[in-house]
Amino acid sequence: MKNSAKPILEVKNLVKKFGDFTAVDGISFEIKEGEILGFLGPNGAGKSTTINCILGVVEKDGGEIKIFDKNLSSANRTQIMADVNYCSAEYTLPWNLKIEECLLVYAKLYGVKDVKKRIEEVLDLLELGDLRKKFIRDLSFGQRTRANLCKALLNRPRLLLLDEPMASMDPDVVDRGIKLIKKIQKDDGISILYTSHNMWEIEQVAGNVVFVNHGKVMAQGSPLDLTRQELELEAKEPNLREVFIQLSRKSVSGEENEG
Repeated sequence: MKNSAKPILEVKNLVKKFGDFTAVDGISFEIKEGEILGFLGPNGAGKSTTINCILGVVEKDGGEIKIFDKNLSSANRTQIMADVNYCSAEYTLPWNLKIEECLLVYAKLYGVKDVKKRIEEVLDLLELGDLRKKFIRDLSFGQRTRANLCKALLNRPRLLLLDEPMASMDPDVVDRGIKLIKKIQKDDGISILYTSHNMWEIEQVAGNVVFVNHGKVMAQGSPLDLTRQELELEAKEPNLREVFIQLSRKSVSGEENEG
């Protein structure tokens, strides 16, 4: 991706507090058009809260969020969210509906044009055409995850937020999922924020990475640059697993925590 690409998402000095606890403490980053950004950190680091602020589900306490060069506010939210979508392994589609019924409901909510054709396209893309009549409650975990991805692609989003989209899936399914995401990015130019605890996933898809802990940005750069910077090695291949471990053990002051 060229450096001249314009930012699709800009997060500046984002703050979110819950009572006396500061979950997000001045986080700043951006995603350029057509970029996949890895958004990493241990549990409780502030990732999900940041994503919820970006979606407008949680109201921020400070800072600025701009999507498609528009401030995320009540006046702009409907227009912005028409071109945004979200997928998480923790998000559950209605269990009492069949796959095609779920997709029809969400397509209507997003105002998708030519609904039947688009549903066919995403079902084919995720290889779920033969399961269209199956109830969500009867799907395996991997099948539900693919159904979630179908939902997330219905409106041809310009910005896609993927929060652990392939958690607990078989390695073969993860490999196919990664190839699919890279194909979507290449074909449609989608900008993606991608969180995962599987560092191999991030190494495969992300051009740049932001690592957060204690609600703050601890490091950012390409997977290879972060490997060289944080591990102090002249590495030829990225090793985000070791980077993750090292940064997770650091306090905000930069000192390593014991334990």
